[in-house]
Amino acid sequence: MYLSLVFILKTMLTSPFPQLSKKAEKKITFFLIFSTIIVGFFMIVLDSFLTNETCKHGIISFELTNNLDSSKAIISSWDIQSKISAGISLGLDFLFLILYSSLIALLIHKLNKKLWTNRSFYSIGVVIIFGQFLAGIFDAIENIGLIQLLLGNLSQFWVSLAYYFAFTKFIIISISFLYIIINFIFLLIKKSTKNE
Repeated sequence: MYLSLVFILKTMLTSPFPQLSKKAEKKITFFLIFSTIIVGFFMIVLDSFLTNETCKHGIISFELTNNLDSSKAIISSWDIQSKISAGISLGLDFLFLILYSSLIALLIHKLNKKLWTNRSFYSIGVVIIFGQFLAGIFDAIENIGLIQLLLGNLSQFWVSLAYYFAFTKFIIISISFLYIIINFIFLLIKKSTKNE
């Protein structure tokens, strides 16, 4: 039992990307950056059809509404074209969540490998890497709740489901971006001190 627990913990604290060669890692990174930008661009275009006085921040307003009346007001403020755009956007987000979570996880892995290999801080990066996949799952659950609302299943359950999973997803992603920025700055400082 103890050995099984140790094995599980070691597996959880191991990056999912160590088997990648440098060449493969580079190719996958460029692919994920390119794909994330392209899909993100289409989602921004679709979002322009969702923004109005009631839904000031597009799909994000819909995601972060935590009461049924507000959700109803947002859906009622959309015409047919807006509702179709919202549906396409939510469908496209199932692809987007795979791309952005993989990209963030890979960027953290690259920084972690350069800065923290064989150091205790490495484990923190690995936990945040796995957090990206959790954020992706939360994003998918959130999408299911929003799709149900869009299809007319207007209940507080779907509103709360979408809100809490969206809120948690954004917290995880914010922590990840903070980790990337801090470590990238640290990497630049480390490189500049080496060159002196």
